[in-house]
Amino acid sequence: MSLQHALLGVLEARPMNGYELTRFFEAAPRWVWSAPHSQIYPALRQMEQAGLIEGRQEIRGTKLRRMVYSITERGLGELRTWLSADHAAAPARDAFFLQALFFDMIDPDQAAAVLKTHIAEQEQLIAEWRAHREALLAKDTDLLKERLKSRPPAEHDRIAKLKAHVFAGQIAVAQARADWAREGLRLLAEST
Repeated sequence: MSLQHALLGVLEARPMNGYELTRFFEAAPRWVWSAPHSQIYPALRQMEQAGLIEGRQEIRGTKLRRMVYSITERGLGELRTWLSADHAAAPARDAFFLQALFFDMIDPDQAAAVLKTHIAEQEQLIAEWRAHREALLAKDTDLLKERLKSRPPAEHDRIAKLKAHVFAGQIAVAQARADWAREGLRLLAEST
């Protein structure tokens, strides 16, 4: 998965400028893809050069100009090709699990504190993702509202359910991680 495909997917809903895209990726509660400002602007330039998006300058007020990007037919084709292809799983690279692998090197109370923090973080994610899933099912997120404007009404429920299903998956993963950490707490208590 790449930032390029995440940007194309968002721009398919509506044109946005770099600032709006940056705010979207920052504001979406731990969305399925994160990207800092420093990566978004270079990616937009590369995508424009490749013909995947096109930018047009908009004058706001009397002086301020901003570049607003729209997905092109070529970009839409690239996105659809990527969406319909099988992708290998990303290589495992989880700092938390790496940390847990070496818990035997620290005091069990210190390891337990790390696990408790992890559980709290996962529970927070679950709450955020549940709220987002419910908003999607209610068709009440800004981006979904924009996307549905260009889709036939007969497809709206299916689209909302498919998007909500992604966050149901995120919830399941966070719940599994929290349960795993609780089992780690049990193992630590057993060893003391």
